[in-house]
Amino acid sequence: MSTAYVTVTVVTMLANAVVAVADLRGAGFVLANSAAVGVPRDWLPWLGALKGAGAVGLLLGLLGAPLLGEAAAIGLVLFFTGTVAVHVRAGVLRNIAVPAGFLCLAAAVLALAAVAR
Repeated sequence: MSTAYVTVTVVTMLANAVVAVADLRGAGFVLANSAAVGVPRDWLPWLGALKGAGAVGLLLGLLGAPLLGEAAAIGLVLFFTGTVAVHVRAGVLRNIAVPAGFLCLAAAVLALAAVAR
């Protein structure tokens, strides 16, 4: 495991864990962003659970289940691709950098995992 892979994976895992908790707690910025792009409030626990599952999968990948870590990275790439698409569809571009950043982090984990093989 390279230092770059571990570092990017830990950052991605922590970022997703933090935002998953924010989703699950209904943080103000989460409620405002989801309302702006038309995501129903009752979806937030499910979306938070998906981000949390991605974070746990990345952790398990670091702890010795590399295929699970890669699957989690793929899931996060798909999730945040959808998030960016929802922002574009809704025309809410003022904060699109946040989901795009999460997408880049997940894609970096996936790319570094592929190089590590």
